[in-house]
Amino acid sequence: MTHSAPRIAVVVSGFNPEVTGGLLRGALAELQEGGAPVAEGDLIDAPGAFELPLLAQALVRTGRYDGVVCLGCVIKGDTAHFEFISLSASVGLMQAGLSTETPITFGVLTTYDDDQALVRSRDDAANKGREAAAACLGAVAALRRIRAVA
Repeated sequence: MTHSAPRIAVVVSGFNPEVTGGLLRGALAELQEGGAPVAEGDLIDAPGAFELPLLAQALVRTGRYDGVVCLGCVIKGDTAHFEFISLSASVGLMQAGLSTETPITFGVLTTYDDDQALVRSRDDAANKGREAAAACLGAVAALRRIRAVA
């Protein structure tokens, strides 16, 4: 049994656009190379990392997507805001994936400074957007194998 190419949505946070733009370029390149190019209408802008789980879950519930790649960047500041947003985004994305039984991958950088974020969003093999896209494609393929024998 052959499967069509997976349809993947990408949701990207508007905060730290220099960094999230790099993550987006990496994710799109990985998805293209993996046989799942992303249409312009499947790219969704999020206000910030906190909103990623809701938007990803809503996308999955449309029935149009096999997976969602979520990209963002939260850089530690002088207050506890960093901890709350980072934890909320990670737990929210995990819960959205579990509740929808669909891969929703965590491409949200949680760094202590700007330099760490820039290193992880460069156009190279260590790009975390690329890694999140690869994880999404891998999880889609694994779920297809599991469901094919169920």
